[in-house]
Amino acid sequence: MALLRELRSLTAIQRSTFTACFLGWTLDAFDFFLLTVCLKAIAADFHVAIKQIAEAIFWTLVMRPLGALIFGLLAERFGRRPTLMLNIVAFSIFELASAFAPTLTSFLICRALFGIAMGGEWGVGAALALESLPASRRGFFSGVLQEGYVVGNLLAAALYGLLFPHLHGTGMLTNWRVMFMIGALPALLAFYMQFKVAESPVWEADRKRRLAEGGARKPVLTLKQFRTYLPTFLFLVLLMTAFNSFSHGTQDLYPTFLEKDHLLDPRHVGFIVVISNIGALLGGICCGALSEKLGRKRMIVTSALCALPMIPLWAWSHSVPALALGGFLMQFAVQGAFGVIPAHLNELSPGPVRAIFPGVTYQLGNLCSSRNSVFQAAIASRFNGGALHWAMSGAAIVGALLVAAVTAIGKEKKGEEWTEA
Repeated sequence: MALLRELRSLTAIQRSTFTACFLGWTLDAFDFFLLTVCLKAIAADFHVAIKQIAEAIFWTLVMRPLGALIFGLLAERFGRRPTLMLNIVAFSIFELASAFAPTLTSFLICRALFGIAMGGEWGVGAALALESLPASRRGFFSGVLQEGYVVGNLLAAALYGLLFPHLHGTGMLTNWRVMFMIGALPALLAFYMQFKVAESPVWEADRKRRLAEGGARKPVLTLKQFRTYLPTFLFLVLLMTAFNSFSHGTQDLYPTFLEKDHLLDPRHVGFIVVISNIGALLGGICCGALSEKLGRKRMIVTSALCALPMIPLWAWSHSVPALALGGFLMQFAVQGAFGVIPAHLNELSPGPVRAIFPGVTYQLGNLCSSRNSVFQAAIASRFNGGALHWAMSGAAIVGALLVAAVTAIGKEKKGEEWTEA
């Protein structure tokens, strides 16, 4: 198996570091998706409509860029490893606090604080993982790392399906609260990192160089640097807005689309979504690995454009097997392009802000695209009587073309050696 072969090619420390970063992103996503699968139960517990509980998702997304900035600055100043440990403990604590929130207001506050911690994990974890790996392995492990998000989604769905129906808590320990208490377990990963994970060699080399030059701490980001890096920063925000629009535009409303437009029951919807996620997982890994041979830009553009011919099968089929195949192929292409992003985004980011730029631009792009599903639903309601076929097809077309166009005008820095943090 390719993954095992690639892992064996790493040193023990590199394997442990990458594993910890992958698990951090997976468990971060797991905690986030526990909210999405428990929306109905939480709404019933607080005696409000689902729409009011859905505001928790909005606040999580809104606060993620702030978290990326805060934890990115800490990672540049104090190192990737201790910052990531703090990050994991933080999102676990806020997940646990959510489980004991007595009112809707306190629950929303907990989810906003969770969003800060969630926003910090991706950028710091990606910097630590990719700075610890050989340049020639970045593409493959970039794809694996990004798909931790998919694995987290699958774990949350599996836990919900297997455990939630058997929970019969009372009082403060209602079933969804027990689920959130389980979501606090990722804090144990910090103990693993304490003994098994090393600091980024790139950051460590930079620290030793500063000590040799007198030990003065350099400013994390000076005004001059900010002006120099501003064009790169704005381009990366645009790039990640395109990517997140592409991803959210083909994922967020798809279960609703299958239920409403194709009149499928939950069992068939779940089956198609699982098959789609398997396609996403394989696409990220395969395309990440291929980007080492074809280049980051060429792989992203090719993968994004390959989504276009999948649209008829993905959105307009009339049988469950055909829709499942369409979902598999669509997400293979979408997440195939996304699988290259951890490596590409880190390679395009200037060394002195590599723990800040990837995370902040990723989360700002996520924020800019966070109303994607609302726009799709509004367009469907206004022009198609609520049917989502055309709206989702249009979102997929626009997203694919936007990703391909923005990527094409950017730079290529595949395999660049990193000597500065």
